[in-house]
Amino acid sequence: MGRQWGPSMKAAEQAGCVVSASRAGQPEAGSWSCSGVILSRNPGLVLCHGGIFTPFLRAGSGALTAAGTTTLPGDSCSDDLRLHVQWGPTGTSTAGRAEPGRPGLCTPQCSGLEPGLAARPRGRLLQPPRRAELLLLLSCPAFRAHFARLFGGEAAEQWRFASAAPDDEVSEDEEEDQLRALGWFAMLRVQPGQEAEEEVGPAMTVAPLGIVPKGAQLLACGSPFGAFCPDIFLNTLSRGVLSNVAGPLLLTDARCLPGTEGGGVFAARPAGSLVALVAAPLCWKAREWVGLTLLCAAAPLLRVARAALAHLQPDAAALADLLPPEVGVPRGLSLQDPGPPWAAAAVLVECGTVWGSGVAVASRLVVTCRHVAPREAARVLVHSVTPKSVAILGHVVFATQETSPYDIAVVNLEEDLEGVPMPVPTEHFHEGDPVSVVGFGVFGQTCGPSMTSGILSAVVRVDDTPVMLQTTCAVHGGSSGGPLFSTHSGDLLGIVASNTRDNNTGATYPHLNFSIPITVLQPALQRYIQTGDLGGFHDLNRAAESVSVVWRLQRPLPETPRSKL
Repeated sequence: MGRQWGPSMKAAEQAGCVVSASRAGQPEAGSWSCSGVILSRNPGLVLCHGGIFTPFLRAGSGALTAAGTTTLPGDSCSDDLRLHVQWGPTGTSTAGRAEPGRPGLCTPQCSGLEPGLAARPRGRLLQPPRRAELLLLLSCPAFRAHFARLFGGEAAEQWRFASAAPDDEVSEDEEEDQLRALGWFAMLRVQPGQEAEEEVGPAMTVAPLGIVPKGAQLLACGSPFGAFCPDIFLNTLSRGVLSNVAGPLLLTDARCLPGTEGGGVFAARPAGSLVALVAAPLCWKAREWVGLTLLCAAAPLLRVARAALAHLQPDAAALADLLPPEVGVPRGLSLQDPGPPWAAAAVLVECGTVWGSGVAVASRLVVTCRHVAPREAARVLVHSVTPKSVAILGHVVFATQETSPYDIAVVNLEEDLEGVPMPVPTEHFHEGDPVSVVGFGVFGQTCGPSMTSGILSAVVRVDDTPVMLQTTCAVHGGSSGGPLFSTHSGDLLGIVASNTRDNNTGATYPHLNFSIPITVLQPALQRYIQTGDLGGFHDLNRAAESVSVVWRLQRPLPETPRSKL
């Protein structure tokens, strides 16, 4: 992943762990597991997701949503709760060496065990599972408030955060428990092992809320499927960017799986700092996979933990001093912070009841998609969030015909977009280059534009001319018309036109999408900006049939057979 990720990878892998909860003397009842973060090794303190504790709450999951409830003591759970924590080698300890008869939490299918045989050393040596006790359950009030604002009310029926696909069998009670526990975490004290405590691990630091800007790269570390086969899945890494921010509620396009709830998310800068914990690894909107992971910022969560520990028994109060410190100066991000300077060119476009994204290409000129602003002369409202939130009226001066393969509309504004940096259009495309999509998908204007990252996976050419760009960025409804940028240079590559939908199942694939190359539009844009002549845009309606075939996702036309006469 490059030198910049060295400290973060080391911090993530040495802080990652898996937590398993079960009922004493009731193996038939099963177990629950999630990922966690080791905050201190001596004594052992672990922060993990709170969802695995809902089956053990004496008062049921309703206790998590009681008014004014921020923390719950460890005795809120039944006495039959048994907790185990397991992690990998620290690099300074011999405790991870395999011992006969101690296969750890791994399932027999992948532990290499045969009947009557002890565990054999494997390539990845894990610490033996340690018993742990629940100190407290805690949540961040600001996270819960922003979650209710974004995902509650009329929008609640569209969203689903259960750790399973919409078609999987999850009872309504289980789904309700998971929703109530979303945003709750648990502080555990790990009992020391029988061997000498040799490992101490690197000192962890926490990034203050607001120090990591939108678009910054993040490294998520969790254990997919929890306690299932940790010698394979423990501390699996996934990289993405900070896609959006709403107070301590963060979104990333790092791809996480069920079981990674409670896993740590780290930043490249400050190097190795803990930014957040995974709150919900998967989510759907209107039965469509969004492809974004919901995070809770670590700094405000640990502030709640410090205050709560101080009110527990004296020995627990002393643990508050062992929690990692915040390092760095916050930037004071607002909800409308667009991230990198070039991302500020993304705007929200409203045309009647339809809305989507757009990109400012001149002080009074915005390009979007025809299906966002389909009628020429239509009144359009364009919202910019930088340098300040403004709304400017405009008119559609050109929209391609329905028969055109290029889904484009051009909006002329009545006022200048002051302070918005105009993007530089690229002249060349390089497959495999890192790219970013900026748009108002998922939330509209509620949180400002979201940013997702990926690569330019394909450049489709007709007669050696680029006519379609394909990327792996997560693109959602509302992103149409938004800009596709080169992550390295900030150059404008294209206009997002669509993602991919399976017509048989109705499923949408956010990580497979298509954009119109800016090189297709640039001659017409320059002509209109310089002379006011729209003639260049009309050429988009006369695109060759071979271009239409590409945008219909059909096979290229076969060569016309020549007559033998």
